Amino acid sequence: MELRQLRYFVRVVEEGGFTRAAARLHLAQPGLSAQIRQLEKELGQPLLDRSARSVTPTEVGRAVLPYARAALAAVESVRQTVDAYTGLLRGRVTLGLVSGATGHAFDIAAVLADFHDAHPAVEVALTEDSTERMQAALLAGELDIALLGTAEEAPPPGAAFQMVIDVPLVAACAPTDPVLDHADGTSVPLTALRERPLICLPRGTGVRTALERGCAQAGFRPRVAFEAAAPHVLTQLAARGLGIAVLPAGENESPADGPLRTVRIVRPEMRGRIALAWQAGGPSSPAARELLDRLREVLPDTT
Repeated sequence: MELRQLRYFVRVVEEGGFTRAAARLHLAQPGLSAQIRQLEKELGQPLLDRSARSVTPTEVGRAVLPYARAALAAVESVRQTVDAYTGLLRGRVTLGLVSGATGHAFDIAAVLADFHDAHPAVEVALTEDSTERMQAALLAGELDIALLGTAEEAPPPGAAFQMVIDVPLVAACAPTDPVLDHADGTSVPLTALRERPLICLPRGTGVRTALERGCAQAGFRPRVAFEAAAPHVLTQLAARGLGIAVLPAGENESPADGPLRTVRIVRPEMRGRIALAWQAGGPSSPAARELLDRLREVLPDTT
């Protein structure tokens, strides 16, 4: 058997089919299928069940899978060890980004472009997801680094944080919204939002968690009428009079189709936080450690 055949087998299992796996591997599907058949012939057992719409491993395939992954990881470790002596970085880094993170004061795209110029042999895989799922993936080793929203000041066990944004949550609404009648200068009590239609980020995000906790502390449940993953969509909906957008301060630029009034939410105050996160022991690969060091240098540190 060949290492490439093991890599193809693992990729087909991960993608759940030959079409997606071939696209990820930049191969023609017939060639990929032929290599898997050759591997099965070598082993004398079918590794994949092709009878259903989604390709799944057979019982033998499930038993072989961890050994195939271990063999590929061992080869990668050999490469990394040699590269450490030659000063060359290669490999793959997985980076998770919370929705809307690139709209903040820091330019992730520029950081990644500079990193690619310095280390062209390193593949950086980006994924965008909710904080809850990214945090779970980080702790499981499926992500090397994550830039995520959080309602917590401290990281969960097994993770490390560098807080890069820590700002109060604000209410953004049309200038004629009745909630402004309860405003005291630049702030409004959270209880003024009781029974009002709110516009917020989805569940699983740090801002939504902070809002729900704050409302529970104030004695009511938030009435979320609209959800959107991108902060600018929240402000567009609020400008149309569809509700009150709850979002971190600094994300409330008025959309082109209408102005917004913004007041800080108090009693209790809630915070919008974005943290750079990684496993407590540090990323496992030299490439991921190098990217983490680069990000920690350029991203603001509010801790």
